[in-house]
Amino acid sequence: MESKIAGSADFSADLEYQSGFGNHFSSEGIAGALPRDQNSPLVCPYGLYAEQISGTSFTAPRKLNQRSWLYRIKPSVTHEPFKPRVPRHEKLVSEFNQSNSSATPTQLRWKPVKIPDSPTDFVDGLYTVCGAGSSYLRHGYAIHMYTANKSMDHYAFCNADGDFLIVPQEGRLWITTECGRLQVCPGEIVVLPQGFRFNVNLPDGPSRGYVAEVFGSHFQLPDLGPIGANGLADPRDFLVPTAWFEEHPSPGYTIVQKFGGELFIAKQDFSPFNVVAWHGNYVPYKYDLNKFCPYNTVRIDHSDPSINTVLTAPTDKPGVALLDFVIFPPRWLVAEHTFRPPYYHRNCMSEFMGLIYGGYEAKADGFLPGGASLHSCMTPHGPDTKTYEATIARGNEGPQRIDNTMAFMFESFLMPRVCPWALDSPFMDHNYYQCWIGLKSHFTREVANDWR
Repeated sequence: MESKIAGSADFSADLEYQSGFGNHFSSEGIAGALPRDQNSPLVCPYGLYAEQISGTSFTAPRKLNQRSWLYRIKPSVTHEPFKPRVPRHEKLVSEFNQSNSSATPTQLRWKPVKIPDSPTDFVDGLYTVCGAGSSYLRHGYAIHMYTANKSMDHYAFCNADGDFLIVPQEGRLWITTECGRLQVCPGEIVVLPQGFRFNVNLPDGPSRGYVAEVFGSHFQLPDLGPIGANGLADPRDFLVPTAWFEEHPSPGYTIVQKFGGELFIAKQDFSPFNVVAWHGNYVPYKYDLNKFCPYNTVRIDHSDPSINTVLTAPTDKPGVALLDFVIFPPRWLVAEHTFRPPYYHRNCMSEFMGLIYGGYEAKADGFLPGGASLHSCMTPHGPDTKTYEATIARGNEGPQRIDNTMAFMFESFLMPRVCPWALDSPFMDHNYYQCWIGLKSHFTREVANDWR
């Protein structure tokens, strides 16, 4: 697919995308820039360099193998040696242990973090909340949040540790990648695979959101099982950028690389976004959560939240996720003789929740857009007192539409450790436990008349 040559840093309102999930894509910024019949000819069209980026090992099974070929004006190896970034970023973690994080079974909740007054871009505003495992061992995850108010200036970020799944909550993100450009609005998500260089521009100024990072795995669509061939996130609704490139010299351009949770910088004299054409299946992509096709019970009981899985990063154990991304979108509740909000629960998985906009059906108060909660492995959780009492008083009065809301959950089988700055945050809701204290006993030895 052909797209426009770089001419302006501004993003067009009608960016062109390719659609599909896991496809083999191809795109040209200049017609004929892709080599024909082979990947690495002696001389590439227009004097470009051929460079492969591998997201899996060479010998991974074909159905899992991910890689792309990039045809660029100068190869990415053309840079000065990396050196530690100074000052250090003190709030990024990729190896979770007792020296940098704590274990706690307590239910945790955070109020929305304020966007800083001082100039802060996406990288400097990124901080780890919790996680498990290690990027060095290629197994685990980290959950971050970010608050920012300025665009990244004359540098690109590269995450060597894992894939980023970014959930903006406030403010659009204009993201330039080596494959092209993406506009990501609140209500959409973007996945930036391990190793890709990218820049984040903030056209609306203040911005805030959530980030899930997975080590040693990639996100894929969940199996649909008895649902059939259709439903949940449709592959055609995932959008991939088209080729876009910068060809002018850029003296002093900086690459900031996250490697083992630490940041390193290298200087070069050109933009990393100099890819004139590319093809492959290892690519950044975005998805509009409002296009999700939810499923729900139509008779009795509350469905398990897994029915709302958008993406999953699997482990080697079938049905067990390193990290699931689950949403709670607008939908109808129609179950009869049923407590319709989420049930009270203790889970072998750990659940981190965020709210993009609106309210959440299980929490009448306190869970706000931009806030977050963490219910770790086997920690009890469920609807607060107000939600429970209101639901019992209302009963099942026919179909009910949940509207103007978008909550989500990052769920993992690994037990998270929480970073000290998250535990000590002034935005920690220390009274969170109070939302359940008012739950009283309704026990009686008399059988209710409406019990079937």
